[in-house]
Amino acid sequence: MKIEFFKYHGTGNDFILIDNRTNVFDATNHLLIERICNRHFGIGADGLILLNNSKKHDFAMQYFNADGFEGSMCGNGGRCVVAFAKKMGIIKNETFFEAIDGLHYATIDGDNISLQMTDVSQIKKHQSHFFLDTGSPHHVVMVDGIDAYPVYDKGREIRYGKPYFDAGTNVNFVEQVNADTFKVRTYERGVENETLSCGTGVTAVAISMFEQGKSKRHSIRLETLGGNLEVSFKKQKDNYHSIFLKGPASLVFEGTYLIN
Repeated sequence: MKIEFFKYHGTGNDFILIDNRTNVFDATNHLLIERICNRHFGIGADGLILLNNSKKHDFAMQYFNADGFEGSMCGNGGRCVVAFAKKMGIIKNETFFEAIDGLHYATIDGDNISLQMTDVSQIKKHQSHFFLDTGSPHHVVMVDGIDAYPVYDKGREIRYGKPYFDAGTNVNFVEQVNADTFKVRTYERGVENETLSCGTGVTAVAISMFEQGKSKRHSIRLETLGGNLEVSFKKQKDNYHSIFLKGPASLVFEGTYLIN
């Protein structure tokens, strides 16, 4: 059996996109998804996204990590599936779509996608780090010398350590550049490695840096290994709302995959 796929990336965070509106793909086959995402024996990607039908909205997004299992919300993946939905003629320049964490609104301006993220009201402040959920759980810690920082080793240690253990968390390492710009490197659970960019991660970083008083701006620039993103938001009392993740989403290539 052959299946058509499309490869997209959002600032280096890459995904395999499949139009599954006719239920052509077996979403329960975790070994198949893992094999497809494998960079040596498959197509290669940080994750796989199915574009499914929705009864109430334009479409539904179903995201799987590279380990083959369904993951929590993926911000860069969300931006990529919006670009994909436009390519497939499902939407024009704006959309409401469903994801695992609820309803999302997005707009398209050329190659740039602006994706509204879930509201954030619970931020756990610790002496050494912040923890919050922006659709996915994120541990945020500031470091010096981020370019040479051992992200894989330290990220893996935190991801599996107290208090996260098997459930795990994504881990973001941050260094301030100026009043509204931060460098970010992220270790992602499910991928179990550093990725070139993480959308929910930079969203968590932006909110954490504002909450910590490192920036007083409501629009923050995030520099990742794969490119630059912007996160804007509003704050009312303890609630962060109208959170938008903005940046490019690009088609890399398309093809067919043979399922044996």
